[in-house]
Amino acid sequence: MDTTQLLKGVLDLAVLAVLREEDGYGYDILRRLRDAGLTEVGDASVYGTLRRLFAAGLLTTYVVPSESGPHRKYYSLNDTGREQFARSGKLWRTFATTMDTLLDDRGRAA
Repeated sequence: MDTTQLLKGVLDLAVLAVLREEDGYGYDILRRLRDAGLTEVGDASVYGTLRRLFAAGLLTTYVVPSESGPHRKYYSLNDTGREQFARSGKLWRTFATTMDTLLDDRGRAA
């Protein structure tokens, strides 16, 4: 199965989860997602997701000057984003439990 299709459905939740722990800038968020196991996530997908989540009012941003390169735009989860993360996380867990049941044959009639 092509994991890129699966990633499209869960990237918002994955980005919110990463930012729940600590604010981050684009490349840092991408690295943290990949370190967590989402190795096939693309740069453009993450940057597009960050812009979309910000436009939806789930994230705030601030700029941190850098002496060794360009300034970095950091993203932070705001209260609305935390509420969305909680709702989406609940929905994901329900969905994952259903899929686990189907995959483990527990959903089959005897």
